[in-house]
Amino acid sequence: MEKTQTQFEKDVIKGLIDYPKHLPSKYIYDQRGDKLFQDIMAMPEYYLTNCEFDILSLHKTEICEAFSNDEGFDLIELGAGDGKKTKILLKELVDKNYNFDYFPIDISQNVLDELTKSLKQEIPEANVYAKQGTYFDVLSELDKYGNRKKVILFLGSNIGNLLHKDAIKFLKKIQRNMQEDDVLFLGFDQKKHPQTILNAYNDDAKITEKFNKNILRRINREFEADFDLDQFMHWETYNPETGTALSYLVSLKEQNIKIKKLDLQVKFEAWESIHIEISQKYDDAVVEWLAAQSALKPQKSFLDQKGYYKNYIFKAAKC
Repeated sequence: MEKTQTQFEKDVIKGLIDYPKHLPSKYIYDQRGDKLFQDIMAMPEYYLTNCEFDILSLHKTEICEAFSNDEGFDLIELGAGDGKKTKILLKELVDKNYNFDYFPIDISQNVLDELTKSLKQEIPEANVYAKQGTYFDVLSELDKYGNRKKVILFLGSNIGNLLHKDAIKFLKKIQRNMQEDDVLFLGFDQKKHPQTILNAYNDDAKITEKFNKNILRRINREFEADFDLDQFMHWETYNPETGTALSYLVSLKEQNIKIKKLDLQVKFEAWESIHIEISQKYDDAVVEWLAAQSALKPQKSFLDQKGYYKNYIFKAAKC
């Protein structure tokens, strides 16, 4: 009987056989990858976290008022992470006695466990119902969360990890699960000086390099591969015309990698790359285009003090 392959196995095989090679960034995240990403968010070069923190701190009252509903609401966060920024809103909601339940969603159970533990200590009044899964898996279940208003959070410019066509597909799935009163609160990293963007993904401490290489470390551990991480370099590019930042791992020499559990041998030429991650940057025109393509209506936007980052509130444009 043929063994059933996991999605991780399928994606690794396909990505390393394809030309050019590619691996989905979601597989970077395990316990080590989660910790490295927390380290990235704390880097001075990684402006995104502080900019969104700034927006939520400055505008928390107005934002929470936009979320509110007489019958209460369900706050559903896709890619909740450590919840550092969301806690600003949760504290405001609790302090103002809003009627809400919080549903943090993340692919990492480890992250959810840590978040749930911290919320019990810091904001014990909040009703928290964590759910592990991918965005797309959870989106299909949104209607099971009850009939009252849904407020869907997607912070950290995570939408930027998707190509435009995939972002539209993703937003359409959200829109189809939204009722008239539901709102989507979404973060978009703005176009800015190219060097500022490159620095955010190419830090001097090489934390981002360790983070991206963690996907090779996982393949080594889980599939008995023999990637030598020192023989791959991290390389970041940014195209100011398209607003697209791309992360690669580049082979420093010709090498053959054996992946025992997948019965796979992969040949790398010198300087051949593996595309790991995309980080898209936006302006108002692109955001409005994405919204129109996804049957969403922008309601309001909030800008940080540096003008680096925006959060938008959308409603569904029902026919």
